[in-house]
Amino acid sequence: MRPVNTASIEFLSRSSNEGFARTAAACFAAQLDPTLDEINDIKTAVSEAVTNAIVHAYPEKLGKVRLRLRLFEDGRLEIAVQDWGVGIADVEQARTPLFTTGNEERSGMGFTIMESFMDTLKVRSKPGKGTTVVMSRRLARRVGTAGRP
Repeated sequence: MRPVNTASIEFLSRSSNEGFARTAAACFAAQLDPTLDEINDIKTAVSEAVTNAIVHAYPEKLGKVRLRLRLFEDGRLEIAVQDWGVGIADVEQARTPLFTTGNEERSGMGFTIMESFMDTLKVRSKPGKGTTVVMSRRLARRVGTAGRP
């Protein structure tokens, strides 16, 4: 199925850009007239994915993060967060609740939170090449039905 609308944004891995990415995703999803709960779930999942890229992909320098948004006719929103940082050596281990490579400030719950708020979550990564997180959520309304009962 081909997307009916797309958007792509690139930004530096600064923590101040996490809120920007979260808001951009929420605004893009708004064309489906989602519920407040759906918007909050999307914002939380995007926040976790972007924070992972900012904190873990580029631990000692700034790098590029891409947010790609795609909307499908059946009401599915696909969100991809991509970086070109250090990558993840063991994705399965990284997806284990409470696992973290960060300091004690990090909870190790990012992927678990993304999984709980989205319908699907895929993580592709290569050490030294970067990571792409792709998640999707089918929203209550379909494209073209926003504003209709």
